[in-house]
Amino acid sequence: MHGHVDEHAPLERPAPREDAGRDRTGQDRTAGTAARALRHQRHDAADRPFIVIWESTRACPLACLHCRAEAVPDRDPRELDTAAAKDLLEQVAAFGQPAPLFVITGGDPFQRRDLTELIAHGREIGVRVAVSPSGTPTLTEERLRAVHAAGASGLSLSLDGSTAELHDGFRGVTGVFRWTLDAWDTARALGLKVQINTTVSRHNLHDLPGIVRLVADHGAMLWSAFFLVPTGRGRTLGALSPAEAEDVLNFVYDVGLTVPAKTTEAHHFRRVVLQRRILAERGDDHVTALGLGPLYRELVARASDLDLNATTRRVRRPPLDVNAGRGFVFVSHTGSVHPSGFLPLSAGNVREEPLPSIYRTSPLFTGLRDPDRLGGRCGACEFRRVCGGSRSRAYGVTGDPYAEEPWCAYAPGSFPYQRELAALVG
Repeated sequence: MHGHVDEHAPLERPAPREDAGRDRTGQDRTAGTAARALRHQRHDAADRPFIVIWESTRACPLACLHCRAEAVPDRDPRELDTAAAKDLLEQVAAFGQPAPLFVITGGDPFQRRDLTELIAHGREIGVRVAVSPSGTPTLTEERLRAVHAAGASGLSLSLDGSTAELHDGFRGVTGVFRWTLDAWDTARALGLKVQINTTVSRHNLHDLPGIVRLVADHGAMLWSAFFLVPTGRGRTLGALSPAEAEDVLNFVYDVGLTVPAKTTEAHHFRRVVLQRRILAERGDDHVTALGLGPLYRELVARASDLDLNATTRRVRRPPLDVNAGRGFVFVSHTGSVHPSGFLPLSAGNVREEPLPSIYRTSPLFTGLRDPDRLGGRCGACEFRRVCGGSRSRAYGVTGDPYAEEPWCAYAPGSFPYQRELAALVG
């Protein structure tokens, strides 16, 4: 899955600007304020999702090493046709206004000739539509202009290395890096909002500061660090250790004052945000308090070499509290409904039952919205209601969507400031 859009929308509404900044120590002056540390969905997550992702096709000319969809060259005859896709958009509108954001992904959505027709239909019925295309020769200025003219709210692109060698090697096709940068600059020039997605895996662990440098230089509404889920071709890629994951999450937090940053399938980033806010307020050294390791130190040093802190934002972007089945829903190319594109358990099909009914009443979705169903360390964790771990990764590793998050190093109850934490998480 090239766009690996999950959890938060590409191109979701930006965080409100606040009278915030950094003090002389470089810490946020907003530390300790719950409303500013995390954002919550505007509507009851049991009633409507924040975002609906539609895998419009699995056809794609790339051969990405991590692909969830195990994309193929040709389109599947079982795909939702134009009429069925319009009906899906109307099902999304039926959740109520404002409707969930609708993201058309793939495969490569530009393989569908009706792409602009569907975007325009969404606009007509009050559904914001974003597009998550592959960085291929199909991503031309002409097509980007057509998408923009049809009313797309934005675009998300994948950047998995700061060099052609790293990115093209991961994507399996020479030239993808250049195509992506050109499309990125073109989309920005057209006025499209752009999100940049980066798959965090062994191939680019040490290159993350370089990727952030590119995001800062070219400009993007959001940078998303996607923590790989072992599905599809991604099963063959090396997993991060829990300690490495903690190091990367803290690095993402650090660069949040350089570029607007979030994570995907790394829900424990919300825990890290709360921990860092409290530690900053208490004046504690986060490296010592959180036991961060050599990877974190290397990433920070590399960021310093690249002068990532030269330009700072007024405020960090608070992460949005969304998880699989809880504010998020994925519809496959054949219409099957899943809590996430990386959680291959189906709760129904939009050809047979309306999406609002599946989302609101299916045992799979209602179960995933119940934090008391979580097992292992996640079930015992004081952060479980604001984190919940990656249900997709838990399923991918253990076969149980309620198992503990495999890439989390946190021992429940070990954070020293439990009283301050309780005030933030309620």
